[in-house]
Amino acid sequence: MGTLLGIPEELVWRHPFPGPGIGIRILGAVTPELVEIARRADHIFISEIRSAGLYRKISQAFAAVIDRKAVGVMGDQRTYEYVVALRAVTTVDFMTADVSTVLINVLISDLRV
Repeated sequence: MGTLLGIPEELVWRHPFPGPGIGIRILGAVTPELVEIARRADHIFISEIRSAGLYRKISQAFAAVIDRKAVGVMGDQRTYEYVVALRAVTTVDFMTADVSTVLINVLISDLRV
């Protein structure tokens, strides 16, 4: 319907965004630092999905920030940073959803062992 009305495809096919906004994608206390992490992570995730040509094959995808830190390595130093969870699902009714296997297959094929 939106396409017939002349609404740009990027708006017609945009994944639904939760009503409460970006704060709902942050587990725990919502701080300016975590909001920025959530925004950046979501932008990267959605950009990668678009560049792989998968955006319209996935019903909803987003990044969420978990209120825990995990250890990693940057350069020669240990670092403790927040964990980001990635969610991608397919659905026909937005009442139930399944994990997007198309994205899992792409992620697995990109792994370097």
